[in-house]
Amino acid sequence: MSSRKKFFRSFLGENPKVGKSVLPQPSSSTGTNTPYQVNQSKNITRRTNTGITPYVGAFGKPELLHLLRRSLFGVKMADISAFTGNTLEQTVDALLTVSSTLPNPPLNDYGNTISDPNVLYGQTWINAPYDPLLNILREKSLKSWFWNLMANQSSNLQAKMVLFWHNHFAIQFVDVPMASASYLYSKLLFTHALGNVKTLTRAITIDPAMLFYLNGRLNTKRAPDENYARELQELFSIGKGTHSLYTEDDVKAMAKVLTGWSINILTNPVSTSFIASNHDTTDKQFSSFYGNTIIKGQTGIDAGNTELDDLLSMIFKTDESAAFLCRKLYTYFVYYEIDDTVEAKVIQPLAKVFRDSGYDIKTVLKTLLMSEHFFDNWNRACVIKDPITQQGGLCRQMELAFPVTTDYAQMYRMFQMGVNYGALTQMVIGDPPNVSGWPAWYQKPMFYRSWINNDTLPKRNLFSDNLLVTGQMVGTAKIYIDPWIVTKKFSAPGTADTLIADATEFLLPLALSKKQIESLKEILLPGGIPDYNWSDEYLSATNVSDPNHTNSLNTATKKLRSLYKSIMNLAEFQLS
Repeated sequence: MSSRKKFFRSFLGENPKVGKSVLPQPSSSTGTNTPYQVNQSKNITRRTNTGITPYVGAFGKPELLHLLRRSLFGVKMADISAFTGNTLEQTVDALLTVSSTLPNPPLNDYGNTISDPNVLYGQTWINAPYDPLLNILREKSLKSWFWNLMANQSSNLQAKMVLFWHNHFAIQFVDVPMASASYLYSKLLFTHALGNVKTLTRAITIDPAMLFYLNGRLNTKRAPDENYARELQELFSIGKGTHSLYTEDDVKAMAKVLTGWSINILTNPVSTSFIASNHDTTDKQFSSFYGNTIIKGQTGIDAGNTELDDLLSMIFKTDESAAFLCRKLYTYFVYYEIDDTVEAKVIQPLAKVFRDSGYDIKTVLKTLLMSEHFFDNWNRACVIKDPITQQGGLCRQMELAFPVTTDYAQMYRMFQMGVNYGALTQMVIGDPPNVSGWPAWYQKPMFYRSWINNDTLPKRNLFSDNLLVTGQMVGTAKIYIDPWIVTKKFSAPGTADTLIADATEFLLPLALSKKQIESLKEILLPGGIPDYNWSDEYLSATNVSDPNHTNSLNTATKKLRSLYKSIMNLAEFQLS
């Protein structure tokens, strides 16, 4: 067994002599709550010296799958077909190209049982007057809508980046009293997912949901509220690393810059307003970390905009801002461990690219996703899937079709199934645990491994088991994965060895051991019967004129369900 293979077997908690996949359990340590500091440990077993030099190696199917697994929530056969034959640059450019048309907004899915005087059943509620009795139902439909857009994403990076920004500029829908504000926040993430980071940060700063969540609406010259000013630096733009040398006085000065922003709850939907009389018009002095910048106090209706622009220009001039954001992108797309070598060869050069581009997200992602470091063998199959990727990705990859229906309650109930399973496995879409986001993307020492424990692993497996084997009752309908949809698209599904090779390559980022392959083959050919038995059974099952078609179809379908279930229950399936 190669050293790389041993490393991943160890990572998964697997005994290579037995071949049994058992994911590791979290230690009793809760780690620290200090995001994105460089790991200074000298006892790191995983080493790589590659940097952001463009990758020039082979760009075949293994490399394409690695890129797509990190870029999408579940890789469909159609994705593989569409990108096969393209160069790496052509593929990355396509992944970074998104439609300017925004997704259709969430709908009233509750109107079949609860009357909404302002919104017809099946119409959107986003522009309706605030109704405290209906707000929780609208928030629920928003989460279902959000999950569906992840699970049914297009073949580009937009949805993946929306989740990234949702974790980065984290809010909790449950703490925002108006669902329309949470929708505007979500819309903002889709609009700016692959745009300019400075532009997105500006928009988020005065977004109604963020003004609710971090008390920006309460920040006035008479009672400055430092909450957002602190998080803007600690979590959104600079971080808390060893080179993040802003001061408490900087927090106070920043809070004064941001005074006067408020929320107009009388508009539909809710909107942002600026109240000049609540704004601190004095000059704001910042520390040497910010070059001793003085932001000149402004007056009048444009004072808030002018000082906000000056503030963001000051923040993004710092070297640490670009480095901090690059570390977060690295953790999300590559790996959680940033040692001294990665910091020097990847983070710092990538940060320069980011700054030189004016903080254009497409430019920095293209550099990262085309780098030799991204395609380094040590950086493949080493990320544990988050619940959206594991569950929504499974639905997308296996082409589970949610019925299109005018029974909107039923349709949204299907999407709610995904939200519910996410909640069971520690990821409530719309409600990260706190303003820092989900611990898997920042909390040492566990990082991604915190997704897996004694409670969540059986529930992750239950999701795939239910959809594959028994079907999942959702309202009055049973939804399930049809294993034939994907199986028929493989190169030679009537040949057992080839079917298993294609299925494992499609679903798993790591090759299996001989013992694991033999175990899977036993499902198709129980008792070691000759290979031609599966070939004959497959032909009969797919030929409606065959006299044994019905029996063969039933038997073959059960075998395929069992095959995919066994593959998805392997620890390797939890990796990307």
